[in-house]
Amino acid sequence: MKRRDFIKVTGLGAAGAAAIASPAIAQSLPEIKWRMTTSWPKSLDTLHGGAEMMAKMVSEATDNKFQIQTFAAGEIVPGLQVLDAVQNGTVEMGHTASYYYFGKDPTFTFGSSVPFGPNMRINQAWYLMGGGKEILNEFYKSYNVTSLLAGNTGCQMGGWFRKEINSVDDLNGLKFRIGGFAGRVMQKLGCVPQQLAGGDIYPALEKGTIDAAEWVGPYDDEKLGLFKVAPHYYFPGWWEGGPMLLAMINLEKWNALPKHYQKLLEQAGHFANNWMMAKYDSANPLALRKLIAGGAKLHPFPAPVMEASFKAAKELHAEVAASNPNFKKALESLTAYSGAGYSWFQVAEVGYDNFMARRSQS
Repeated sequence: MKRRDFIKVTGLGAAGAAAIASPAIAQSLPEIKWRMTTSWPKSLDTLHGGAEMMAKMVSEATDNKFQIQTFAAGEIVPGLQVLDAVQNGTVEMGHTASYYYFGKDPTFTFGSSVPFGPNMRINQAWYLMGGGKEILNEFYKSYNVTSLLAGNTGCQMGGWFRKEINSVDDLNGLKFRIGGFAGRVMQKLGCVPQQLAGGDIYPALEKGTIDAAEWVGPYDDEKLGLFKVAPHYYFPGWWEGGPMLLAMINLEKWNALPKHYQKLLEQAGHFANNWMMAKYDSANPLALRKLIAGGAKLHPFPAPVMEASFKAAKELHAEVAASNPNFKKALESLTAYSGAGYSWFQVAEVGYDNFMARRSQS
């Protein structure tokens, strides 16, 4: 039957045809407006852009019935107060790094990346399929929030230093901007850790308030201009082998949300996560070449520094787990899962990547 004959038979005119063209589900969706604050300045278009991407996908999928307005760090609350704003209902949700709130409880570090934790893929697999999401959301419940995966930067860099780091002794007394729980590891090695939001790092480094700073990787670091005041660029950022970024959602608002909106938010978070990983993988190589051409001096952390850092991290993990059951539960789960993950990675992936990395330089 031709379309015009169908319209005649059913008695549908232009208005009826238009009603069919518009999905029935879109007509029944409730109109909801939320606000999402982030820990990122707008200049960091991959981190803040991930939050904007998540909001955009929700809006488009609901024909603008569910709108989420995004706000950069400082527009509603400072970048390190996102959790508080979501918890007390100032905003419905936030886009942040969970480890920023380790001062409330060290267990928060597992929502991003624990020092010497797994790489990006294993970390996210633990969250999605290894029980991590359930463990963390049970913990977050006491803060009146729940979480969704909403980004990952991949393995980060070790940061920018005014002077070279040749031994563990060079860390003694170093005022180092380092996020989250990793600062306590560095403290064991003599550093004086400082936690600063992204937009505050450059002024502190320029004024000499801090001696070194880590942020993310070449693309974002170039935007912050850190190479202008601290030329020595170290790798790897062992404290963030594959840090997740989460959408923190007020638990009462989440529970009141229609189920299909909950699923949309979850899928939008996955989209933003994949977009962010691809964006960093595309942008970091070019940015690193530009930084080196501009005078940045690239160094690996010396092996003794890596070994001392690993030892200090494991000591700290054991100390905290001994008195914090939530931390212990997450640590044991992640350790077991990542151990199994790396037993597979070293069979094929590591060997292949190492071979290809060597060949790409030949």
